[in-house]
Amino acid sequence: MHEILTTIEERAILVAVKLPGSKEQEVQDSLDELASLADTAGAVVVGTFMQSRQRPDSATFIGKGKVEELAAYCQECEANIVINDRELSPAQARNLEDRLGVKVIDRTQLILDIFARRAQTKEGKLQVELAQLKYLLPRLTGQGIKLSRLGGGIGTRGPGETKLEVDRRRIRKRISDLEQELREVQRHRSLLRKNRKSEPLPLVSLVGYTNAGKSTLLRTLTGANVLVEDKLFATLDPTTRCISLPNNDTLLLSDTVGFIQNLPHHLVAAFRATLEEVQEADLLLHVVDASHPNYEGQIRAVEAVLQSLNVFDKPIIMVFNKIDLIKDVQELPFTENQRVYISAANNEGMEQLLDMITAVLKQRYSILKLTVPYAKSNLTAILHQKGKVLHEKFTPQGIEMEVEISSIWAERIKKQL
Repeated sequence: MHEILTTIEERAILVAVKLPGSKEQEVQDSLDELASLADTAGAVVVGTFMQSRQRPDSATFIGKGKVEELAAYCQECEANIVINDRELSPAQARNLEDRLGVKVIDRTQLILDIFARRAQTKEGKLQVELAQLKYLLPRLTGQGIKLSRLGGGIGTRGPGETKLEVDRRRIRKRISDLEQELREVQRHRSLLRKNRKSEPLPLVSLVGYTNAGKSTLLRTLTGANVLVEDKLFATLDPTTRCISLPNNDTLLLSDTVGFIQNLPHHLVAAFRATLEEVQEADLLLHVVDASHPNYEGQIRAVEAVLQSLNVFDKPIIMVFNKIDLIKDVQELPFTENQRVYISAANNEGMEQLLDMITAVLKQRYSILKLTVPYAKSNLTAILHQKGKVLHEKFTPQGIEMEVEISSIWAERIKKQL
């Protein structure tokens, strides 16, 4: 007889603590987002647990009395995992597990678990493993026999069980190796970027909160065969495709990993190589889920990450997506300040978006007046190909031309004259 393998259903209780300075609605929104993350990771949320404290308890985060209350709640709901909305210290996680008798993870570990599921490329897998090992390293102390225990489910994917059994020295060695591999990937990416700049197409990057519809927009505009799913972090690895604008210009459109509130700094650091596409971009399309009740908070979260990447001074178009899901679009902040309202799923508003991209990128162009000597007449073909020739006249000295062209090509042509 064949043995039937069954997967134990992970029944989760979510825990949030309201600290001084935070509003109850903000805590509730974060808890709702944690529920979406848990669902994405495959857990069933069976209950939520919220309390107010002046400061986190150093031993258990939530305090001795609440631990006893939470333990009873776990038994009542038949929960086998507790997910804390804020990052736990190694000691807090161990103490909670000992007193609750169930697995305890935090928001960071949950996000890392989702990242481990979503990573497809070599670079993505390297970045996830590096982030997981850096998270695991300080949590090895005092684990003892637990590390040799076979396990499964949320928080155990990615590096694998064998990684949990190695000592701190070997983990540090693995971290060093991963960092070296990522430097090589980064060097290779820099070479590709250098080659790409030889044909200086504008680079437009899609940024935004996770599940805002960036991948759907990329697929709608380019026809790219990318994963589109109503889940958080459905896309982890970047995708870049060419598209043509109404004025026949060509640009590169790049999708990036979605952002999220309370995204730990070391996760941003781990994906800094991927986010270099954002730093190199000529224009950012900030895609917003206009149907989300807290879209303004999501905008602030994305802007905070953009500021940390020092790219907030780049041209940005606010793209309010999913307007097909809104009952009253008049409630949205309509202004003329580089905003456009679309439904990527229904192909609605694409013309307005492309027109706005064209207008913003046009600012990169200038009028170049020059005389091309007949000995270098090959440059006229480049000027016709890369720019828009407004005037052309043949004279004894050479070919007088007036061309609307990008500043990059204008400088390149001047150097060859």
